[in-house]
Amino acid sequence: MDSKQLIIQQSEQNKSNYLPNISVDAVIFGFDQNELKVLLLKMNYNHLWFLPGGYVQFSEDLDDALVRVLKERVGISGVYMEEFGVFGKKNRSESFFDDFDENLFHKQRFITLGYYALYNPLKLNPIPDEFSETCEWIYLSQLSDIDLAMDHREIIDKALLTLREKIAIKPIGYNLLPEKFTLMELQKLYEAILGKELNRGNFYRKIKNLGILKKLDEQRRGGAHKSPDLYSFDEENYAKALENGLSSW
Repeated sequence: MDSKQLIIQQSEQNKSNYLPNISVDAVIFGFDQNELKVLLLKMNYNHLWFLPGGYVQFSEDLDDALVRVLKERVGISGVYMEEFGVFGKKNRSESFFDDFDENLFHKQRFITLGYYALYNPLKLNPIPDEFSETCEWIYLSQLSDIDLAMDHREIIDKALLTLREKIAIKPIGYNLLPEKFTLMELQKLYEAILGKELNRGNFYRKIKNLGILKKLDEQRRGGAHKSPDLYSFDEENYAKALENGLSSW
C-alpha cells in the first residue's frame, strides 16, 4: 500500500477514534556537540519534515494524547514536556493535503497545541513509524536546509523562544545532559539555548547558588588541561525548583 492509500485508509479510522479539529505537536529538543537538536520525522507522503504530532482520542486529556503520540511515533516515553502555545492559522494544515478529497479527516482545519520536550539524544535510537521514511535529530542550525511542512518552523521558533524565557525561572539540563557533567558542559547548554556566550565566573557562581547541583568526588579525565570536577543534579532540589521556580538566579 502506498503512502497516499495509507492516509486515506487511516482517515476513516480517525473519524471514529479522534476529536475533529484539534491536534498536538511536540518540539523535542536534544543537546549534542554543544548545539541544540530537534527530533523530526520525514513523511513518506510528499517527503517533507514534520514535528512528531497526532490527534486526540475522544476519551483522552491533551497531555495524555501527547504521551501516547510520542510513544507511537518516535518511541519516546518518560519525557519532560510543557505546553507553550496554540497554533491555528487558517489553512495551516489542510493545504498540505490539497490532492485529497475534501472529506479526508486530515484535510479539515486543525488547531494544534504545541509542547516542548527535553530529551538526551544518546538515550534514543529513533525508529520511524509506518507514515515516515526516517526519524532523525536535526541541528537547529540545519533547519534552513530542509523542507518543513505546514507551520512547523514557526512552532519550533516559538518553542525555542519559550525555552529561553523559562531558563530564568526553571532549571534546565536534567533531561539533556549525561548523569555526570562539568560546569563548562552545563554552561555550553545554557549558551546554546540563549544563543550567546556567558561570562564563566558569573555563570558558575549563579548556578552553584541555586542549590540544584551536587559536586562529585570525580574529575573528567583526558585533555591537555587540568581535569575539571564532575557534577550531577540534586534530584530532590531540582524537582522542587521545577515546581516552585528558581528563587536566587
